[in-house]
Amino acid sequence: MLPSLVLTAGLGTRLRPLSAVRAKPALPVAGEALVRRILRWLAASGVTDAVLNLHHRPETVCAVVGDGADLGVRVRYSLENPVLGSAGGPRRALPLLASPRFLIVNGDTLSDVDLGDLVASHARSGALVTMAVTPNDAPERYGGALVDQEGVVTGFTGRGSARASWHFIGVQVVEAEAFQDLPADEPAESVGGLYPALIRQRPRSIRAHRCRASFVDIGTPADYLATSLRLASEESAGALGPQPPSLIGFRPTIARSARLERTILWDDVEVGAGARITECVLADGVRVPAGAEWTRRAVVPATACPMTPGDERIGDLLLSPIDR
Repeated sequence: MLPSLVLTAGLGTRLRPLSAVRAKPALPVAGEALVRRILRWLAASGVTDAVLNLHHRPETVCAVVGDGADLGVRVRYSLENPVLGSAGGPRRALPLLASPRFLIVNGDTLSDVDLGDLVASHARSGALVTMAVTPNDAPERYGGALVDQEGVVTGFTGRGSARASWHFIGVQVVEAEAFQDLPADEPAESVGGLYPALIRQRPRSIRAHRCRASFVDIGTPADYLATSLRLASEESAGALGPQPPSLIGFRPTIARSARLERTILWDDVEVGAGARITECVLADGVRVPAGAEWTRRAVVPATACPMTPGDERIGDLLLSPIDR
């Protein structure tokens, strides 16, 4: 299988305030960091070499992945400063990938695309880029690719467009040639810049691999909570009750009289006596005071990020509504 570039450098702006504590790919999803789930899937598909690009909170990604040995993948890192984007990142990583053809996988979503089928489709087409796409059933939320009957991508639409389109689900096969002429270490976007230029300059060079693969997005705190709860329910054995163990991180301290329901605890979280916490996300190091009653809040140390409208400060904690 081809080497893979996993895009893990993004700022995770929509996931604030959680992304102020960990990079989005390092967030625990039902007991395992998102990026580890991605690498485990790649390994199961035969990928043995991966490069992760890094910018925002890089130490949190490195801490959960390391060299990838326990996942069966050799992992190396491409550090970016400034962040280089979805095309500039691959351009910088070309020397590490050292391959004329490779996979690019978004590091903030989950999918089960059949990589063998995707790679074979790309090889048959002779394209520079082959993007895995599914029917765009939520155009109000996602932009899309315009695809002709032969599977050629002819353009892209923005979110909210009424034009029928296909949803790019974050997995693609590319030729290094597609990125080679970009200026080194300069920010550049793929769908937002490079790919439309390639469509103009080299018609038929961008192709779509139409499939029915799954797609899970954790773009916002609400998405993250819902996905984690669903996967915890699906993956835990037996009767779960309101709080599956996979939602609780390392070294928790939970008072016997506290009650947690459908709530995610990261590492080193303390929950005081009599607290009632429902459908919340408690980030690393949060200390919940005794008697607290919180529902649908993302809670981080107040030093992690500045407050925005709707946030609440309680002691040394910042509470942000999950449903903004």
